[in-house]
Amino acid sequence: MTESKKSFLIIINDSPYGNERPYNALRLAMNLSKREQASVRVFLTGDGVNCVLANQKTPNGYYNVERMMASIIRGGEVAA
Repeated sequence: MTESKKSFLIIINDSPYGNERPYNALRLAMNLSKREQASVRVFLTGDGVNCVLANQKTPNGYYNVERMMASIIRGGEVAA
């Protein structure tokens, strides 16, 4: 029996730095995009669009959102 592909849509509307919500959403998207049986789409709206800005200076103690987005783009889709 073949397992059907499951689709996930993750919506991010918070800026990349300052709270944990975008980080947790991106972490989930990254892990799901590595699964063969999952189709992942990330939709950025409002301040969340700042997650895809290139060459951002990552504040001390924060994760690099640009690298996380690149990983998701390789295995899923991103739209703004």
